[in-house]
Amino acid sequence: MPVKIRLQRHGKKGKPFYWIVAADSRAKRDGKYLEKLGIYNPTTNPATIELDVDGSVKWLQNGAQPTDTARNILSHKGAMLKHHLLGGVRKGALTEEQADEKLQAWLDEKESKIAKQSEGLAQDKEKAKAEALKAEKEVNEKRKQEAAEAALPETPEGEDASEEVEAVTETAPKPEASVEQSEEKAKSEAKKSEDSDSKDAEKKEDGKSAEATAKSEGKKEADKKEDDKKPAEAKTEEVIETPKAPEPDTENAKDNFAAPVEDKEDIKKDDDKKEAPSVQEVVSDEDFEKKDSDKPKPAEDKK
Repeated sequence: MPVKIRLQRHGKKGKPFYWIVAADSRAKRDGKYLEKLGIYNPTTNPATIELDVDGSVKWLQNGAQPTDTARNILSHKGAMLKHHLLGGVRKGALTEEQADEKLQAWLDEKESKIAKQSEGLAQDKEKAKAEALKAEKEVNEKRKQEAAEAALPETPEGEDASEEVEAVTETAPKPEASVEQSEEKAKSEAKKSEDSDSKDAEKKEDGKSAEATAKSEGKKEADKKEDDKKPAEAKTEEVIETPKAPEPDTENAKDNFAAPVEDKEDIKKDDDKKEAPSVQEVVSDEDFEKKDSDKPKPAEDKK
């Protein structure tokens, strides 16, 4: 039965955690195993490895073949070196004491390297933190300077801001001046209170006058209503004069009893009008002769 020393995966998604096991090569990766030899956690820096060196050497001596990753882990912990030294002891090239001394020297050197590596990592972390703190301090100082510059008045080009600061300090009001200003403020407030009292009195008088005017207007409206209730007086209608009729023409009426009575002016207009000429007066005999001559004459009968 071929045996392999390999890794068996455990842990959550994105957080792997491995067991170092000796298992049948025909078994599944995460299936049954013969013996658990250690653990391997690659998520830490440096990676954490716990290994049973003597047990792994026994499996190697019995012919177990490690995978590439398992070989690197075994060599990192000295299991492969021990297996090699024990082979030399079996051949008689070395004694067990010499093999143990070489293994211990190699382990000490390996541990010192691992310690230096861990110290270097710790120093790198501290440096990164210090740099981050410095950057934060610089940013805070810049913000404070910008706020101070914004609070100061603007200076024209070519002049120092220190001169303006000194001028502001010189022109600052003294405490005596502030006391005088406070007295003046108290006087002005007293005047304002007097003015407000006088305005209130004027408003009250205006209110009384407004009430009196409202009462007078109410009386006027009441009088108007009483006048409307009284019966209205009979109004006299205007008499419109009718035009006089024209005088009848009695003279014509005596001569012609059947004729209607007309005005003299209409009769005069009728007399002035001329009668239209008759048809005989307009068309003469010569005209009739011309018309007869124009007509075509009938052809004579053939004999």
